Amino acid sequence: MKQAIQKASVLIEALPHIQRFRGDVVVVKFGGSAMDDPAVVRDILEDVAFMSCVGMRPVIVHGGGKAINARLKEKGLAATFVKGLRVTDAATMAVVEQVLNREVNPELVAILNGFGCKARGIHGEDIVAVRKHAAADPDTGAVLDWGLVGEIVGVDVEPIKAYLAADITPVITPLGADAARQIHNVNADAAAAGLAERLQARKLVFLSDVPGLLADPKDRQSLMSTLRLSEVEDLIARGVIGGGMLPKIGGALKALKAGVRKTHVIDAALPHSLLLELFTDQGVGTEIINDAT
Repeated sequence: MKQAIQKASVLIEALPHIQRFRGDVVVVKFGGSAMDDPAVVRDILEDVAFMSCVGMRPVIVHGGGKAINARLKEKGLAATFVKGLRVTDAATMAVVEQVLNREVNPELVAILNGFGCKARGIHGEDIVAVRKHAAADPDTGAVLDWGLVGEIVGVDVEPIKAYLAADITPVITPLGADAARQIHNVNADAAAAGLAERLQARKLVFLSDVPGLLADPKDRQSLMSTLRLSEVEDLIARGVIGGGMLPKIGGALKALKAGVRKTHVIDAALPHSLLLELFTDQGVGTEIINDAT
């Protein structure tokens, strides 16, 4: 009886959150180490199925780094990264497109459908317009060239909205096409942020391999539960936030400034971390909000 009452208490705690977010778009990005463990992937997608079932409108943006690296190795191609972005020549692009669009994406869609959540894959290059990404090396000033790596200049959100209106969860690959219809690789964090911005999502959630933003990057217990945008910018300036977290947080801040209400960084490996973050009073990761919120 006590266990049954505890379960009821959990549902009661979730109720106001379910009511508040019903009908709202939530963009969920996961990739990297979160995709290395099939059990973690299923756990995340089960949470997404729950979100859809209670009336939220999840949109998934996924990567596929480990699978891409394994396929490149099979073909004798080197996986090269510069400033955290994959250098993508034509041969690498062919592997990236094959793995993301034709292997990882259909698998995620099939798992969601297996949970009773209607889902459909969208190839990023069909809706995302990009230009070639280039930047100056902050140390030398030299122009860095990643090859077929793009930065988003536009998104056709109508196919996404049509799926959401039909209670279908879109599962989107982080790819884009330039004006000549050449497919480009897109950083998955940037893709998720760009989609959240243009969909005016209620929330943007990054699933990571850390509990959230840490006051001390070496101490997983130093989690900062809620931060305002200006506080995060200060943490970046002081070097507290850096490395692989920067693309996520940079995209999160841009999305917040463009109208997304909240962004979250949570630990993908924590069972049901999505539900715990979105449907409990305390949450389990870091939420970032606008200063005026």
